[in-house]
Order: sequence, then C-alpha cells, then structure tokens
Amino acid sequence: MAKRQIGEILVSRGYITPEQLQSALEAQSGLPTMEALGETLVNMGYLSHRDKLRCLAEQWGVEFVELETYPVDVTVTKLVGQEICRRYKAIPISRPNGKVVVAMKDPNDIYAIDPLRLVIGADIEPVLAEEEDIFAAIARYFSDDSSAQDAFNSALKEIDVDNIEVTTAKDQNSNEEVGGDQLRELVDEAPVVRLANLILGQAVKDGASDIHVEPTREGIRVRYRVDGILREAMQLPKKVQSALISRIKIMSTMDIAEKRAPQDGRISLMIDAKQWDFRVSTLPSAFGEKVVLRVLDKSAIGVGLHRLGIMPKTLEQFENLITRTYGIILVTGPTGSGKSTTLYSVLSKLNSTEKNILTIEDPVEYELAGLTQVGVNPRAGLTFAAGLRCMLRQDPNIIMVGEIRDSETALIAVEAALTGHLVLSTLHTNDAPGAIARLLDMEVEPFLIASALCGVLAQRLCRVICPRCKVAYQPPMDAVRRLGISQESTQGVKFYRGRGCDYCKNTGYKGRTGIYELMAVNDEIRDLALERASSQKVKEAAIRNGMITLKSDATEKVLLGMTSLEETLRVVYSG
Repeated sequence: MAKRQIGEILVSRGYITPEQLQSALEAQSGLPTMEALGETLVNMGYLSHRDKLRCLAEQWGVEFVELETYPVDVTVTKLVGQEICRRYKAIPISRPNGKVVVAMKDPNDIYAIDPLRLVIGADIEPVLAEEEDIFAAIARYFSDDSSAQDAFNSALKEIDVDNIEVTTAKDQNSNEEVGGDQLRELVDEAPVVRLANLILGQAVKDGASDIHVEPTREGIRVRYRVDGILREAMQLPKKVQSALISRIKIMSTMDIAEKRAPQDGRISLMIDAKQWDFRVSTLPSAFGEKVVLRVLDKSAIGVGLHRLGIMPKTLEQFENLITRTYGIILVTGPTGSGKSTTLYSVLSKLNSTEKNILTIEDPVEYELAGLTQVGVNPRAGLTFAAGLRCMLRQDPNIIMVGEIRDSETALIAVEAALTGHLVLSTLHTNDAPGAIARLLDMEVEPFLIASALCGVLAQRLCRVICPRCKVAYQPPMDAVRRLGISQESTQGVKFYRGRGCDYCKNTGYKGRTGIYELMAVNDEIRDLALERASSQKVKEAAIRNGMITLKSDATEKVLLGMTSLEETLRVVYSG
C-alpha cells in the first residue's frame, strides 16, 4: 500500500482546504531550496505546528503523543541519562509489554534509535512528540530542584556575602570599589557563576528577547521580555547585587571597576547544545547599575522571508523588488518591530559568491558568512555616513545600512542607489507611505527620491495565539468594527483567543508573527514625491495600486485564526 501524501492527509482531516493546499504548493515551488510542504503551510499561517505533527505521525505510521498529558512512567525516564536525551532529542516515557516507548523529535532517525536501544538494553518503540515538549519533559523529570525558583534559591544560599560589604562606596582617592579584590574573588565562585548562568538559561527557555536586571531600593528585579511584553521573572536580595552585576560584566569583558559610566559588551554561551549571543548594556542608576541583555539566537539569521508571516501576494511583490540591481528599499516600523530580522533574511536570500555585499550596522548583531560587516565607531570617526562613503569605493553590489538617522546618511544612500547599487536600510515611520515624507524632512531632494526609491515595507510584530489553549469566542462588535470588519462579513467566521495555560505561561499567546504593508513605487507615486504630496495622498495612491495596508493584513491574520482581535488592535493602533 502506497504511503499517503501529507497534503492528502491534511485535506482529509479538514485541517486545510484544497485551495490552501494548492496555494502552498505554488509557494513551495517558488522557493530557492525545497522545503517540506507541512513547513510551508505552517509558515503561511494555514496550519498549526501541532496539527502538522499529528498528520506526519499518521503518514509515518507512528503515534503522536502530547507529553503534558501523557501518563509518563518516571522510573522509565531514568533509563537514559539527561545528556543523551538532550543529544538525541528523545525521552523514554513508558514500558508496556517489554518495549520501551521513546518520545522523539524524529522517530525515523536511525542514528538516534540505535544508540538509544543500546543504552536502554531493550527494544524501543519510537513515537513522535514536539521538540519543545521533549526538552520541557527532560527539564521536568531530570531536574534536581522542584522548580526554576528552587534552583535560584539554592544558588543564592551558597553565595557567601557575610564577610564582604557589597556597597557602592569608594575610596576618596581611588576609583576602585572598597573590597574590590574580595569582589573579584566572589564573582568567580561557583554559586555566583551558577546564578548568572541560570538567569541567562531561563531567559532562553522562556523565549525572551531581552533580560532586564534592575537594582531597586530593596533588591534586584529580573524581568524578561517575551513576545514583546515585559514580565517579572524573579526578585533577588540586595546583598547579591554587586556580585551578580560584576559577574555579568566579567562575562561580557567589561571593566568591573567602572560603575559611573555606561558600558557595552557581548557574551557568547552554549545553552542546550545551541550557540547564543547576548548583547550587554550597563547604565548607572540611583540604586546601582542596570543591566539589559539582548538575546541573540544565531540560528535566527537563517530565517527565510517566507517564514516571517508575509502573506503570499505581498511576499511575491517584495521578492520581485529585492531582485533589482539598483535602487533603495526601505523597511520601516518602530523599535522592536523585527526590521533587522527582515533585512538579514533579505541578505541571506541575496547572498552569493557573485555579489559583493557590505553592511554597516550599530552594532553588528549577527554574523553572516560571505558578507563584509562593519560596526559604527563614532569615537574613531566611523559613522553611518563616513562608513557608507568608504563602502562606495569597495566595489559593492549590495549595501545594507542599519538605519538612516540623518540627512547626510540619507543623501549618500540615495546617491549610492542611483549609481548602480542596491541599498537596503531602515527608517522609523508609522507606515510605508510615510517614508517619502521622512526622506523629504531629511532634506533629500524630491527628484532624487522619485528616481531612487523602489519600495517600502512597513511592519509590526503581533503575538500568535497559543495552539494548546486556543478557543473560539465571540468578540464585542465595536472591536470588530474598529478593525474595519463589517457585521455581515463575520457570518460563519470564527474568532479565536488563548485561554491561558502552562505552555504559554497563562498569557494565551506563544510566539510572534509579522504584519506587513508593502508600497511598491510606481509612476503615480513618483509624481506625488516630486510634488511633495502629503503622506495621506501617497497612501491613497498606493492603495489604488494594490497595496495591502497594515490594517488589512492584520484583519486577514485575525480571520485566519493566527492572532486575536485584541492583540491586533493593540499592535495596529499602538502608533
């Protein structure tokens, strides 16, 4: 009997429609490298990751298990060590009829099955489970402490601060803190090292993008930014403040004796067999130095454009724009809206041995092989404008400018675009049409904008509904109308939201996707730029020429069940 195709299974189960299947097949055929159909459907928002796994399990002829609800036999989990479980992304969960059932990320991986069989010493029955569930189960069943908080408390108890006065007091004739030598010894002790590593490791496990270590009058508050929202992770006693912050500064090669001036640094760590970078910034405050760490996932630079949540029609237009050999393409949006990720995804797609690609950034966040990446250094006179001017003498094909901040940079970037280079950069504007007005404010001549600008992609990030606690509900009609959805068009449409569960930490959301607005510059928009027309007139012209607005893109993602109405209103109307 022939194995059923994944598309056939998905349609027969009612997870997708035949039209959605056809749309995904067309999108898949346009990708530079072949991607699994299920992955394409997930990236296009037609299918949840969990439903994809259920269908893959049926196709492979194995069982799909949800480890949160599965009756795991704790004695069986100990048949294999924690390191082996993490290495092979698998965990034994039960032993019916002599066979050991092992939950695996890939039940077809013989290079994992054979070593596991040898270690366990019995036949195994592989079943499919979600990778995140497997790591959560490993942490749950192999943890020596009952919770993450217990681990922090254990490290805190071991820190010996009784014999050292950890204050900000300084000798009158010295910049060195009182007890500085003792502090240096303290921050190298195992408990302080473990406490710092626990904070960084927990942030990675929680999917945080930023870590805030904030001294207060009473102690230290640690907060994580998860899916764009800051939430408190823990409170630490005041006595560990100096040791903890000094430990982070040593890890990021900063000067621990300097507490009166801001510093920047970088940490690189292996967490769960994966390389992570942390960009570190310190800032003196009333109660001590505040430390903020940006969490950088090195694997994120491989994210393809089709995985960012750009809808198929907009994606096709954008890919046509970035294949041009000259001109300027701008990505706009507020801070933290994913502009850098979009630009890195574009560079990954365009990167080839035939092209000389140069970037100037502040700072260089991710390292891309095959590119020449430059970090700005104002003290050495290397600003965006100065760096961009030098790059034009380096025979570039493509130039990426981290951000256009001033008139000089804007003018050089536009002139570079007019002399046969493709220039990619970012601007801070509320929408795509507003980019023209912003360039005019920067004193770039209208004729230069009309000649050089190819297109503008505006974007936001919105949270995705948690797939495990997703439920249908009826939202208030005034909220529906605010998004421009008429009451008649909601007939037969289901709206969803997250109830809140342990998986999403009771937020109702897990992960984020993008909301996009692409303005391709045509003759009508060029004429409006020459006339110095208002952003509203430019927007009306762009809509007439087929631009899907941020509001329309958000509405489509609500109707697809990807995000909630409340989240969309928060993001779209936040500006």
